[in-house]
Amino acid sequence: MKPGIHPAYGPVVFRDRAANYAFLTRSTMTSDKTIEWEDGNTYPVVDVEISDVSHPFYTGTARVLDTAGRVERFERRYGRRGAN
Repeated sequence: MKPGIHPAYGPVVFRDRAANYAFLTRSTMTSDKTIEWEDGNTYPVVDVEISDVSHPFYTGTARVLDTAGRVERFERRYGRRGAN
């Protein structure tokens, strides 16, 4: 690797505010906000909107969409094409 062209890679805490969950990993992301972690060290913290703890795919709380109703509404609005 060429020296001096890559961003700094270090420990960062990612915090899911919706689920009140945080995890420590390594990343090139940075932040001005910091947090004191369980080990007593201070790390930059990045707030995320969704993580594996709050994502519907992983939690099993996915919504079922009414696709039949959506198709019927589309056909009512724009008419059935190619019916001739």
